[in-house]
Amino acid sequence: MRLILFINGLILTFGGVLMLVVAAAFGNESGVFLQAALMCGGIGALFSLVSYGEFNTLRASDAFLLTATVWITAACFGMLPLYMWSLSFADAFFESMSAVTTTGSTVMSGLDTTAHDILLWRAMLQWMGGIGFVVTGMALLPILKVGGMQLFRTESSDQGEKELKNSTLFALATMWAYLSLTVACMLVYLWGGMGDFDALVHALTTLSSGGFSNYDASFGHFDSAFLQWAATFFMLCAGLPFAWYIRVARTRSLRSEQVWTYITMLAVVILVLSMWLAIARDMAPFDALRLVAFNVVSAVTTTGYATTDYTTWGSMIAVVFVILTASGGCTGSTSGGAKLMRWIILLRSVRIQIRSIQHPNGVFSLKYEGKKVEQNVLDGVISFFVFYIFTIVMLAVVLNVLGLDFSTAMTGALTAVANVGPGVGDIIGPAGNFASLPDSAKWVLVFGMYVGRLEMLTVFVLFTRSFWREAI
Repeated sequence: MRLILFINGLILTFGGVLMLVVAAAFGNESGVFLQAALMCGGIGALFSLVSYGEFNTLRASDAFLLTATVWITAACFGMLPLYMWSLSFADAFFESMSAVTTTGSTVMSGLDTTAHDILLWRAMLQWMGGIGFVVTGMALLPILKVGGMQLFRTESSDQGEKELKNSTLFALATMWAYLSLTVACMLVYLWGGMGDFDALVHALTTLSSGGFSNYDASFGHFDSAFLQWAATFFMLCAGLPFAWYIRVARTRSLRSEQVWTYITMLAVVILVLSMWLAIARDMAPFDALRLVAFNVVSAVTTTGYATTDYTTWGSMIAVVFVILTASGGCTGSTSGGAKLMRWIILLRSVRIQIRSIQHPNGVFSLKYEGKKVEQNVLDGVISFFVFYIFTIVMLAVVLNVLGLDFSTAMTGALTAVANVGPGVGDIIGPAGNFASLPDSAKWVLVFGMYVGRLEMLTVFVLFTRSFWREAI
């Protein structure tokens, strides 16, 4: 417990340092970052000092508790400047949790005239949340065997490679890839005509699959085909496994079942919807292709940027986007959703079950990346989907009881758990936000964002009696 308190104290201290950086960069424009930095940094330093000492080895139960608490701690220090600025406690925590989980749902409006330090703070929270999840997923969740996450190891490289034996080196390589892509994205945005501040903020929120923008119109504020194609490309990159980038840099091998399934799926969906939009809405083919590509990639990677309210394209298209939202990007990326690797394993398992019924005496083996998938991995994947669907349904029921209509409740629950941002409808759709929801509904969605980002089982295991027996 001392180690967990010490690490959370360091996170709070780090948050205080970041607030000082923002205050220095913008002259404390909003008037809150200096005070927030002193408060957050002071509390963090106190926690770290009182818990410092010789630490025991981190057990599995400790790792679960550490993973669960650091995200709450990050949301707490993230909300402090927002609360001191003007948001209510519920709104500030909602906005902060949405940022650190890279969900992208917002209660804020009037972004076009909001103080620059507040806008940058939201973007920085999303960027840190994106790399935080990737590193946690690569270094910790495979050890905890959470819903098939241990297959990260087959996504990166051969078992004997040095990165896989040293989590620190692996995390550093991942951070370097993440930072490099962010810088590249910012430079392309600058080249495309964005201002310095806009390019910085949108690069941070593009690679994190977060989707916070400086404008109420989201990315639709930029009436530039080049910028929209650039954002589509970098959102696509954010949805790829960062371990795959490391392997490509080391071995020059592009092999990955998940990556090529991801690219193929996106290409098919984009082409079909583009053809439909061009024919049904009499739109120029290349305009339809650009519009569909941007919004489809944004939905699949759970970035949440929007250039138009795609729900006005028709009810069937809205259903397609809901399905895309639930699917998510690749495992080991910054995107949310159920992740493509799990879908591949689940669908192959279903196919094997059907073949087993057809051929009772046959012997079939479930494989991924050419290797046999162990039963415990399959059990983890199935358990994940059960909890995934159960959580969405239960949250939707609670939201409906709290007064939200069925569409808002169901898509709100889905977008929270999938960490995607906008839902469907006039209230929380691409053209709306979550400000008008009651505080009770916002707290329910905060819980959904939290458990969705931590892959369900990591959180729900804390509610079992056996966990606390082992932990204590």
